[in-house]
Amino acid sequence: MIIQDVITQLKVADAPVVKVLVKGNSAKVIVLGFKKGMTLKEHQTGVPARLVVVEGKIDYFSANGKVTMDKFDDLDIPVNVPHSVEAAEDSICFLIQG
Repeated sequence: MIIQDVITQLKVADAPVVKVLVKGNSAKVIVLGFKKGMTLKEHQTGVPARLVVVEGKIDYFSANGKVTMDKFDDLDIPVNVPHSVEAAEDSICFLIQG
């Protein structure tokens, strides 16, 4: 019920809600929940990652500019490249690492 937990916690959250859905030896799937306007501040990943929008719409920002992602869109996130995410709508995303 991890996704449901994220949705429930998001109702009263002031920041994105982040929970691990699956963790294996070589990969991890993280659920990210956003309310419209919430931002995941600039950061980097040290492992290959792919962001998948399950519900809603987000804006992904990097040195290459802005990419707007709608429901079911996915994007590879380069290793060691600063980026941030802002929710254009209430959104649920999966981050797949590894």
